[in-house]
Amino acid sequence: MTATEPSLSEAGSAPGPARRAAPAIGAWLPTWGLITTKNLEIRKRRGLMITVAVLIVAPTILILGLRLLFHAVDPHSYGPAGDPAVFSALSNLMAEFGFIAAAALGAAAGTTDLSEGVFRHLVITGRSRLALYLARIPAGLAILVPLVALAFSMVCLVTSYAGTPNPATVSVYGLDLPEHLDQAGLQSWLLQHPQQVLNGFPVPATTPAQVRSVIDQNIASYYGDYTAAEITGANPAINEMAKIGLWLELEVGIGFLVGLGLGSLTGQRTTTTIVLIALEIIVTPILARVAIPYFLDGQRLIVGIAMDQLRPAALAPATPGGGGPDGPGGLLFGGRGALGIAPMPTWAMISVIAGWIVGWSVIGAWRMSTRDA
Repeated sequence: MTATEPSLSEAGSAPGPARRAAPAIGAWLPTWGLITTKNLEIRKRRGLMITVAVLIVAPTILILGLRLLFHAVDPHSYGPAGDPAVFSALSNLMAEFGFIAAAALGAAAGTTDLSEGVFRHLVITGRSRLALYLARIPAGLAILVPLVALAFSMVCLVTSYAGTPNPATVSVYGLDLPEHLDQAGLQSWLLQHPQQVLNGFPVPATTPAQVRSVIDQNIASYYGDYTAAEITGANPAINEMAKIGLWLELEVGIGFLVGLGLGSLTGQRTTTTIVLIALEIIVTPILARVAIPYFLDGQRLIVGIAMDQLRPAALAPATPGGGGPDGPGGLLFGGRGALGIAPMPTWAMISVIAGWIVGWSVIGAWRMSTRDA
């Protein structure tokens, strides 16, 4: 008998050590390797990465660094760097610049393959177009989330360890009121001190009896002023800082997902970036401050308006006559909104935010799946 070599098919079926099956190329879920590849492609765009880092981190380093330096050199003329007003201003600034930076990064991630002319080659390999799109989401967020966390952590640390102590009272119209009063408690205190109210509050009255009548009629407005002064005059608590950090990450995540979806739809990075910058710094502020007759529900469909309503309390003190935390438009994070228009119900606010996230992701994935290679 002569020995014969086993065929390749027989060799493959022969018993031996188990081999890990390679993932299917056409699977719609992105593999870890595809995600890391997309992340590397984004990070290789040095100019874009520098721009994103500058927009998110540089303002915090510059402002806090200068305040720390000035206070160290001349503490009598310059107060501590961790002032509550500085905390609020930097957090709001981080939200604005973070959205713009995330939108630019998303637009770049959605158009890189087209601009570099490699989209056709990726399709020829047989990879799922949906997987190619979905891989960009964790790849981009892996860059943005740590940058926002780093910048916000610096703000929190300076506020906590190089800030001013919390005041023992709340100053409203020149009066020092007790802390942590609810509306009924504030009304009771004001009614017990009519002469002080007469000397401080802008009330159209001349006698204590008239002051009491004005207090009863305008207590909601006075309570809004009181809570605004209480929030802006005190350092945020740890749980409030956590809420603000989560809100900032959501703001940046929305900017990235919208930029990614719109960039995939248009195929133009510059056009997408310009449109989203205009939306953030022109369209949203106008629609959030001015109620357009018969178009109020249309204004509320803008994601920036929903995010303004979701803004935590430490960044958006209550406005007199606003919806309040318990009325229509009460906020998930405990804030009272930064809106000049009537707030929407909480369920509608959440629906608008979720709709923009899901909607633009679906649009971007659909355009990539149907684009000609």
